[in-house]
Amino acid sequence: MNFSFYIARRYLFSKKSHNAINVISGISVCGVALATLALVCTLSVFNGFQSLVSDYFTAFDPELKITPVTGKVFDGQDPKIQALRSMPEIEVVSESLEDNAMVQHKGRQAMAVIKGVEDNFDRLTPIDSILFGRGDLLLHDEVADYAIPGIQLLSVLGSGIRFLDPLEIYAPKRGAKVNLANPATAFTGERLFSTGLTFAVNQEKYDASYILTSLSFARRLFQYTTEVSSVGLKLKPDADPGVVKRKLKEHLGDRFRVEDRYEQQADTYRIMRVEKLISYLFLTFILIIACFNVIGSLIMLIIDKRENVETLRHLGADNRQIERIFLYEGCLIVFLGAIAGVVLGVGLCYLQQTYGLLSLGSSGSFVVDAYPVRVLASDVLLVLATVLVVGFLSVRYPLLQSPFALIPVRHRNAGPGNLTIGNFPASVRSQRVPVLILLPS
Repeated sequence: MNFSFYIARRYLFSKKSHNAINVISGISVCGVALATLALVCTLSVFNGFQSLVSDYFTAFDPELKITPVTGKVFDGQDPKIQALRSMPEIEVVSESLEDNAMVQHKGRQAMAVIKGVEDNFDRLTPIDSILFGRGDLLLHDEVADYAIPGIQLLSVLGSGIRFLDPLEIYAPKRGAKVNLANPATAFTGERLFSTGLTFAVNQEKYDASYILTSLSFARRLFQYTTEVSSVGLKLKPDADPGVVKRKLKEHLGDRFRVEDRYEQQADTYRIMRVEKLISYLFLTFILIIACFNVIGSLIMLIIDKRENVETLRHLGADNRQIERIFLYEGCLIVFLGAIAGVVLGVGLCYLQQTYGLLSLGSSGSFVVDAYPVRVLASDVLLVLATVLVVGFLSVRYPLLQSPFALIPVRHRNAGPGNLTIGNFPASVRSQRVPVLILLPS
């Protein structure tokens, strides 16, 4: 065992001449542990919310989405688009067309996004997981077209989930001039009937604006024939999304954009990443403050062990070896605090995940009842590395000025209890003799 590390370990667990030093050392370990625990738990909560949001976006957004680089629509009969249906990695290809329109119901009006989808949309995404109400997932039949609106949009229109009167949809005619005498002629009007269903993504972007309907209705409303605004793709289970995405980019060329789920919701994920980063930096600052206790305990230990330092220097230890003793001492305090904090943080996250100790409230307005948590190994390693680096810099600071050089070596006359190496003749001092060293605790 390394000599300096052995002495440091003895100093850590031994009694000091002043009991306050032991107390401060314990407080230092607890401070580092609490800061580490806070980092682990906070990052895990952010991961939990991100996973929760991802689950809900997954139920509405396709795995891969193809959109035009320029313009709002493109021809769905394009040979490159049709070739996607024969690719072995792709399981489902579903076209959609969406645009803005005005919705009216019993005198109430609201702007909405009409999203027309194919009949295989339920195979493209698990839309059933976010549907509420009593009814069938039916978008059209031989008689009429049907709507599945967002739950917040229904509230704005003042209708229930199963509305008896149809929704009146108005969209401006393409290329039509407005007749001031009769402005209604510049708009196309259609009606959508209720399916008895609504969806709730729990994101205002969707719940307050979107209406799902058939692709044929959207084309008729916006006066398109074969045009679509996007093509959604669902991959086979054994397909690699990254590889397929690169393959599609090479196949489609520069006219089309291929986006995964994270790119489709880039703004949301960017905000969550920024919030997570800010929380990490803020808690790291708190960790730095907690490490001030480590600096204080180390300085007090150096003062307390002046006699021990003097004894070690009489026995031949240089300033570098003595410095390492206290460096190891501080690192041990930081390491014990870091390990304790990681263990407690992971354990607390497990309890929250299993039992839901911290509730979001009892009002029922939240998606989940308790704070979602998700512990990632990468975050745990990041926290552990951060604590160790900050702790090492804190421990190194009090030793930068080499305070042990200021402690003189006091040579005293040889006698009982006053034996020093310097009193031996040169012939004896040059020999290697085993010595039992008893340091005061």
